[in-house]
Amino acid sequence: MTQDLVLLTRLFDLLTWLLPKVEHFPKLYRQNVTQRLINAALDCQEAVFAAQSTRDTRRDTALQDADAALNCLRLYLRLVHRWHWLNDGQYIHVSTQVAEIGKLLGGWIKQSRR
Repeated sequence: MTQDLVLLTRLFDLLTWLLPKVEHFPKLYRQNVTQRLINAALDCQEAVFAAQSTRDTRRDTALQDADAALNCLRLYLRLVHRWHWLNDGQYIHVSTQVAEIGKLLGGWIKQSRR
């Protein structure tokens, strides 16, 4: 129970850091890449909420959905860093947050399989 609360807190922290940053990305890409990045972050948060409120196979499915969304988020973050929309310090910060979220999520997935 506490692990999922920590995970939700870390995801909330990521969203509150990330959402203001994407407002400064080039307007030309806001309708596609930026929106997908935001959607991946929000999809991950929503899947964790769903996993928290369900049991059995629905929980496993929600956790897998959260993991897939987190992988998409990693991809989009690498792209925006490559395009210099995030500087090195910002990328290190957000990557550290995503890595911690991944560890927490991975631990919950392993625990639910037992």
